[in-house]
Amino acid sequence: MSIPLVPLLYLGLGGAYLLVIPALTFFYLQKRWYIASSVERVLMYFFVFLFFPGLVLLSPFLNFRPQRRQIET
Repeated sequence: MSIPLVPLLYLGLGGAYLLVIPALTFFYLQKRWYIASSVERVLMYFFVFLFFPGLVLLSPFLNFRPQRRQIET
């Protein structure tokens, strides 16, 4: 009995495109959003455009809001 290679390859590439790379993109955006240079920001927009289906799929589960500010009294 042989393992069907093509369906496993499609499953792996689809999982990477819809889950793994968008999750890494989300964490990168959350870390660098406010301190990115202009070239880096263009790359960020490109990755958001490229992995948009996965980002939409993960968006209900990931928090992208900024951290709460501490006000000194």
